[in-house]
Amino acid sequence: MTPASTAAVDLVNIWKRFPGVIANAGASLQIKTGSIHAVLGENGAGKSTLMNVLSGVYRPDEGQVLIDGEAHQFRSPSDALNAGIGMVHQEFRLVPSFTVAENVVLGASDRLVRRTAVEKEVGELAERFGLATDPSRPIWQLSMGERQRVEILKALWRNARILILDEPTAVLTPSEADELGRVLRTMADDGRSIIFISHKLHEVTGFCDEATVLRGGKTVAASLQVADTNAHELAGLMVGSSPIISERPPARQAGEILLEIKNLEAQSDRSLPVLHGLSLQVRSGEIVGIAGVSGNGQREMAQVVAGLRPATAGSVSIAGQEVTATPPAARFKAGLGYVPEDRLGVGLAPRLTVTENAILRNYRSLRKGPFLDSDQADEHCQDLVERFGVKTGPMHEPIAGLSGGNLQRLLVGRELSGGPKVLVAAQPTRGLDVKGVKAIQDLLIAERDAGVAVLLVSEDLDELFTLSDRLLVIHDGQIVGEFNPETAQRHQVGAAMAGEVVTQ
Repeated sequence: MTPASTAAVDLVNIWKRFPGVIANAGASLQIKTGSIHAVLGENGAGKSTLMNVLSGVYRPDEGQVLIDGEAHQFRSPSDALNAGIGMVHQEFRLVPSFTVAENVVLGASDRLVRRTAVEKEVGELAERFGLATDPSRPIWQLSMGERQRVEILKALWRNARILILDEPTAVLTPSEADELGRVLRTMADDGRSIIFISHKLHEVTGFCDEATVLRGGKTVAASLQVADTNAHELAGLMVGSSPIISERPPARQAGEILLEIKNLEAQSDRSLPVLHGLSLQVRSGEIVGIAGVSGNGQREMAQVVAGLRPATAGSVSIAGQEVTATPPAARFKAGLGYVPEDRLGVGLAPRLTVTENAILRNYRSLRKGPFLDSDQADEHCQDLVERFGVKTGPMHEPIAGLSGGNLQRLLVGRELSGGPKVLVAAQPTRGLDVKGVKAIQDLLIAERDAGVAVLLVSEDLDELFTLSDRLLVIHDGQIVGEFNPETAQRHQVGAAMAGEVVTQ
């Protein structure tokens, strides 16, 4: 085989077993040099495990890892890095107190470096690949989208020739995702090989050259030419049947106002004004969608409603009770459920067990005297796991080992099990597979039909058009437009997201 025809990556008959679980059962994957290759499958299909084998996190029990035709046995991620393989994980691996530049070069230099020189080099690298960010800013001040860019920069800094991207657009707006697609094409044309893991099939068909589908730890379709297939066929291969996507729920009459935000103002993490007199209402039995380009205040708005960020002016009322100055616990008592965009860290505690995370909202009611009644806690957790379809191992193990979809089901289930009157859901389906998206969307619809006021913050316009009874657009910390999703045009909403004045 000539070098020109040698595959950049060839994973042959990979088996990986864990106690009680076979994650990969003879999976195979071949990636051509200079191509963008999608790896598809439901949560639990074995994608992440296969990529962890390729990136040196796991060693396969059986099978071969070939890079440019040469067999490798990686003992650590550093071995894989030395072979030119970089992985951008879905859950960020950044040091919050360090700057962008410090995170990018952390562990990648064996010499003392000058901060100004490193910041300059990182800034040039970011600009070169269209991933511009301020190298001097600490990570804790960045939005989720900006943190994703830093993860990609880390791999590029190490000159990865084979780049694995695990749900890279999960934290990006549609325009940012399109820009990433152009960046990936430039990288592929430069000779890099891109492995693109995503559940957004329109991105796969728009960005990728080939696709491999995993199901149950096995390869069920290898190196499909994306130009010769479509999203419907790919979804059918992933789930083993026709794709399951929620249809628009029938309209219903909204009731009383349960969430009211008046003239809300707040500051960003950098103590700069980010909300500018924002006002909105959500009624019983309706889903109000919030569309907007990332960084226009939707994250801060949700945090203010949940009591995680102080308001500098204005008011927040839940079920007629003003809660502007109250702590989060008082808001939950008033009837608030909150699904944050950052499921690990804010929504769930990765070092706590499945049971401990499941009872965080109501552990006081599960006490026997001054102590927690462990039997009641386990029973509550088991009920939640069964009701919301969470696939988990032992309930007394840390949740960090759960897939992203199961983490999200656990989080959403916990918030809904308290019987909220108002539910604020920020990016609730981000990073989930087809069935996971439907499960969460159906839960939101069921809550609406039960009379809950749902405020849905999403960067997926298709989801907003499907689920929302009313669609609001946020720009520069203000609501700048309201649309009827049944009659609105996508270009109208897109124009409002860009700050243009639009009349429906």
